[in-house]
Amino acid sequence: MYKDKTITVVIPCLNEEEAIGKVLNDVPDFVENVIVVDNNSTDRTPEIAREKGATVIQETIRGYGRAYKTGFSKATGDVIVTLDGDHSYPVHDLKRLLDIFFQYNVDFLSCCRFPVMDADAMSFKHWIGNQVLSLVMSVLYKTPIEDSQSGMWVFYRNILGKIRLRSDGMPLSEEIKIEAIRNPEIRFKEEHIKYSARSGEIKLRPWRDGMRNLVFLFRKRLFP
Repeated sequence: MYKDKTITVVIPCLNEEEAIGKVLNDVPDFVENVIVVDNNSTDRTPEIAREKGATVIQETIRGYGRAYKTGFSKATGDVIVTLDGDHSYPVHDLKRLLDIFFQYNVDFLSCCRFPVMDADAMSFKHWIGNQVLSLVMSVLYKTPIEDSQSGMWVFYRNILGKIRLRSDGMPLSEEIKIEAIRNPEIRFKEEHIKYSARSGEIKLRPWRDGMRNLVFLFRKRLFP
């Protein structure tokens, strides 16, 4: 519990045996529950997560959004924090982010990775793609946003009843922000973090995933 609120961390994982142990070791003691959604891994990711004390949920249908929605359905904390299983997001920074979340009295805090401090954390192609997608999202939804693709968020669990998440894939990272921004009952804020180079295999396919995310932004705007 932190400041009278229970905290659940949700981590979607696909073949992250190299880093998931490090991620779980860094989770602060005030976190009541860590849910690792194993998205049909073929390595030891679920075994390592269980050994580290996480609650492991199996989601056999692969998909970034699918895994997150499964994890959200099992979360019980007042506040949900999301992380990747590759140790790229700063788990050690969770206390600071929660302090900002409560200090600014927001409902959804999205963590911005820019400017990228670690030169190995993001390729130039990946950086360009993020800039384009964030610009398009800012224009389409008339709200400045620096990092539309960030996967680290802090939010009250009860907002899940106020938003509609349809994507089962990578676009969920932008869809959840769009839903928060468009809802007048949800207070939204971005905060900068230090993003690091991931451990393990790279699953993102910049051109394919970038185009899918771009198409999703327009489709979501035209058919909300």
